[in-house]
Amino acid sequence: MATINTNPGAMIALQNLNKTNSELMQVQNRINTGLAISSAKDNGGIYAIAQNMRAEVGGLRAVNQSLDLAVSVTDVALAAGEAISDLLIEMKEKALAASDTSLDTASRSALNEDFKALRDQINTIVENAEFNGINLISGGADDISALANAKGTNTITVSAEDMSLTGTTLTITAGTEIDTTTNASAAATAIETSLNNINSALARLGTASKSLEIHKTFVGKLSDTLEKGIGNLVDADLAKESARLQSLQVKQQLGIQALSIANSAPSTILGFFR
Repeated sequence: MATINTNPGAMIALQNLNKTNSELMQVQNRINTGLAISSAKDNGGIYAIAQNMRAEVGGLRAVNQSLDLAVSVTDVALAAGEAISDLLIEMKEKALAASDTSLDTASRSALNEDFKALRDQINTIVENAEFNGINLISGGADDISALANAKGTNTITVSAEDMSLTGTTLTITAGTEIDTTTNASAAATAIETSLNNINSALARLGTASKSLEIHKTFVGKLSDTLEKGIGNLVDADLAKESARLQSLQVKQQLGIQALSIANSAPSTILGFFR
């Protein structure tokens, strides 16, 4: 039927052109965002999976920060403990020297003053062994726990080690002196015990710090793997999309021409009236 009211050819051409324009818009969006699936309407199932994985990655970032804090606190405690261990070695040397019965009063007094200065330095170190307000080696210090998984259900705990002169690790006190032979001998024995105790405490702190670092490395690798998985799910292949963009642009131009041809078809009806 020859009619000017209905143009089926133009309708079909317009439908095809609209479809091409829609695909072209989709490709341009993928090129702009770098994502094949940037919203739930692109692919609801894959988008939901990717979002869950993104939440997991975000949780792992918090875990990594928590582990970094725990590692820093533990490393500060280790550095302080090692300094205290070195001080105890010097103090033992002073105590043994002061236990010599042949020492005169002036020499013993000088040794005792050196000993007390080293002893008091222990408290100074303990008081300053703090990171972000947390001190693992002070008197009454609390254990520190770091997040171990993205759900927050697992933690890694580092136990506090009281290295103050009022604690149980050191068997010397704030009043320990070597002003007499007897006191010097007793101090040397106490320092030997203190050295054994503090070295054991350092071993525990060192093991805990190593565990934190190992888990931090694992968390980093896990996070990278999840991000790679997200990319496999939602990232666009830009080389493929570039080629598709060019083909759709050509298809769009052809669609416009086809629509123009279809729209001119009713003009042939004029020939019937000549």
